[in-house]
Amino acid sequence: MKFIYILVSIIYIFTNAGHANESSLADLENYQMNTQKMVSSGLPTQQHFEQLKSFGVAHVIDLIPGDRTEEASLMKTLTLNYHNIQVEWKNPTIENFNEYALKMNEFNQQDGKILTHCRLNWRGAVFTYLYRVIHLNENDEIAKADMLKIWQPDETWQKFINEVKINSDKNQ
Repeated sequence: MKFIYILVSIIYIFTNAGHANESSLADLENYQMNTQKMVSSGLPTQQHFEQLKSFGVAHVIDLIPGDRTEEASLMKTLTLNYHNIQVEWKNPTIENFNEYALKMNEFNQQDGKILTHCRLNWRGAVFTYLYRVIHLNENDEIAKADMLKIWQPDETWQKFINEVKINSDKNQ
């Protein structure tokens, strides 16, 4: 009888630990699985980063402008590859996207998932959408539907999307 109690207790602990893992990202703003290798979200906490690492994230691309030394330091502590691209909210540029695409291509050649994040995953949703369509040749409607689950781009961001697509057509 004691054996059954211990066995049930162990199963309960592991079962609840699994649910805790799944729900631990429930409060991560606009978390989204973009592909098997790509995820995006709003600004993670240290606990989120630790959980993401346990789920296989090995690379982080941060699209927030400003002083990001605290996050860079945390990524070093967690042994996650980190790259910051200073994407100004009112002025995203083709250069920003090209830098993002180069870093994504580099990280895609390595093991581990890639997290793209910003404050609310609005920048991230646009960048991941564009990367999926332009560099991974995914269906535009499917990738766009994922972006629209996060937010509807305003005039500035729709203009940016159009410019990046036109620029990529010229380069092909």
